[in-house]
Amino acid sequence: MSDWQLTRTFAGPSGEVRWDRLGQPDRPPVVLLHGTPFSSFVWRSVARSLARDHTVYVWDMPGYGQSEKATGQDVSLAAQGRVFTALLDHWGLDEPRVVAHDFGGAVALRAHLLHAARYRALALVDPVAMAPWGSPFFRLVARHSDVFAQLPPALHAALVREYIGSAGGPGLHPAVLERLAEPWLDAAGRPAFYRQIAQADQRYTDEIQARYGEIAIPVTVCWGTEDAWIPVEKGRELAAAIPGASFEPIPGAGHLVQEDAPAQLTTILHEFLRGTTAP
Repeated sequence: MSDWQLTRTFAGPSGEVRWDRLGQPDRPPVVLLHGTPFSSFVWRSVARSLARDHTVYVWDMPGYGQSEKATGQDVSLAAQGRVFTALLDHWGLDEPRVVAHDFGGAVALRAHLLHAARYRALALVDPVAMAPWGSPFFRLVARHSDVFAQLPPALHAALVREYIGSAGGPGLHPAVLERLAEPWLDAAGRPAFYRQIAQADQRYTDEIQARYGEIAIPVTVCWGTEDAWIPVEKGRELAAAIPGASFEPIPGAGHLVQEDAPAQLTTILHEFLRGTTAP
C-alpha cells in the first residue's frame, strides 16, 4: 500500500493540492473525489481498475492526505468546491465523468450547481448530501475542536483510529486503518484533523439540496446498506430527488464501500460509466 503516492501538484486557492493521473491520456476522463477523514488512498483499487478504460484523475483535497495542511487554512465544503472547479480547468476537462464519495459528493454537487462545473455523468457513493448529517461524535468535536486539538498525540491517534473504524460494514484491515489514519498523526495532521471537522457545516449542503431536481445528467447513487455514519435511507431519498437517478444498494458494506465491497462497487461503476459513453 506504500506505492500510492500522488506525484503532481496544483497551486490551488486553499493551498497546494497533490494529484495524479492513471491510464492512457486518450481515454475518456474520470475524476475521483474522496471524503472525510480520508484521502484518494480509498480509491486506489477502483482507480486502477477504471484506468483500463479511462484516464483517471485522483487528488487529495487541501487539508487532507498528501496535500498541504496549514494553520488558518480554509478546508470548508465551500472552499473545496472552488478548488475542484479550478482543478477541472487546470486539467482542461470540460465534461468528465465524476465519481464522488462522502464529502466529495457535496463538493462535486456544489461545483456543478454553484460553479457551473460540467460533467458527463455523476456517480455518488454514500455522499454527504441530505440534511441532517453528522454523527453525534462529529458534532461534539465540531463544537469543541479547540479542546480536542489539545489531546496528547497517543490519545489523539487512538481517537482517529477508533473514529475511522466506526464506519460500519465488516471492518477494515489493520494495515488499511493505519494508512487512513497516518496523515492525521504528525505535527501538521493533528490540528488539520480537528480543523476540517470544525469547518464542516450543514449550511453548505442546505444551500444546494433544494436544487437537486435541476441536475440533468446521468446519476447513480451507490450506498452501503450497513453504513453506520449515514443511513441507507438517505441514499434512497437523494436518488429520488435527482431526476432519473438510479439507486444501487450494496449489501453488507459500510460507509467505506471501496474497502468493504470493492469488486461490487467497481462493477457498478464500470457499467454506469460504460452507459454514459458517447456513441
